[in-house]
Amino acid sequence: MKCAIVPPYVLARIAEAHPRLPVAADAARRALSELEPLNRARREAGGSAGPRGGTAVAATLRRRVSDAGGREELPGVPVRGEGHPPTGDPAVDEAYDGLGAFYSFLEAAYGRSSLDGAGFGLDATVHYGREYDNAFWEGSRVVFGDGDGEVFNRFTVSLTVIAHELGHGLVQFASPLDYQDQAGALNESLCDVFGVLAEQYVRRQAADDAAWLVGAGLFTPEVSGTALRSLKAPGTAYDDDVLGRDPQPATMAGYVQTSSDHGGVHINSGIPNHAFYLAAARLGGFAWERAGQIWYDALTEQQLPRDCTFPAFAAATVAAAEKRYGVGAVETSAVQAAWEAVNVMV
Repeated sequence: MKCAIVPPYVLARIAEAHPRLPVAADAARRALSELEPLNRARREAGGSAGPRGGTAVAATLRRRVSDAGGREELPGVPVRGEGHPPTGDPAVDEAYDGLGAFYSFLEAAYGRSSLDGAGFGLDATVHYGREYDNAFWEGSRVVFGDGDGEVFNRFTVSLTVIAHELGHGLVQFASPLDYQDQAGALNESLCDVFGVLAEQYVRRQAADDAAWLVGAGLFTPEVSGTALRSLKAPGTAYDDDVLGRDPQPATMAGYVQTSSDHGGVHINSGIPNHAFYLAAARLGGFAWERAGQIWYDALTEQQLPRDCTFPAFAAATVAAAEKRYGVGAVETSAVQAAWEAVNVMV
């Protein structure tokens, strides 16, 4: 399964920016041309479920970062392995640190040993392609482009981007979800959720203090925007004369019916994203401890169907909250209220 973080509707807007942004426009066109092969590979590969919940398997962190050297060939040349010192290449060292941060987050917060719960080795490839405008989960590793320099910086600059892509590996092993319609939007949302939680864990930020942004720092200063997506306020991450305005809805009232982007997986993920934010904000404190635990339990213990809908996932989170905290508990009530607020009925 291969999942890219930059939505095709963003790349399409950039591709139209020639001759104003010639480098970015060319880079976006090339990235767009590769999305269909990536998506075809995703459909053919499907997902493979491994251990679902936490595990007692003794495992150690195993990282390996490779350099594609500007070619679109994987895995590239290994340049930094576990325990090796920094290389001085920002992309290599950011990827290495990001892999470790996500591993530590899963282990400390949920007792999970890596993506599969059994010590899965974490591999990354950097410097993929020439001015490549994306990052993606390839099915066994995360891959990062360097960006075009006009719209996007290098994709390793944001921990939430690294964690989001690793999140696709977590979903792949825990509860594979079809990359289509609401199931695909849930897939994207879960990766956003665990991406921002990993960043909050590293920074020791409480829900009230966090930015709730995915991809902060990814845009160059020329872009009028703060990130690719906002869980706190979907639809407000950017408003730029090239990119347009962030189209994500926050509630089902704005749900987008479309055949593009696999039924709007990147657009409609704003709805479950916002539900998570509302639950976390209502509970307060560190979001990974209660709200995150409930979402993690729903993903790993509730036997989600591959074609899971928003209401089905909402029901799974309520069931997970009831199982862990009890019927009528403040945690359960917060989850129920969050889904009702985004007009998803449980």
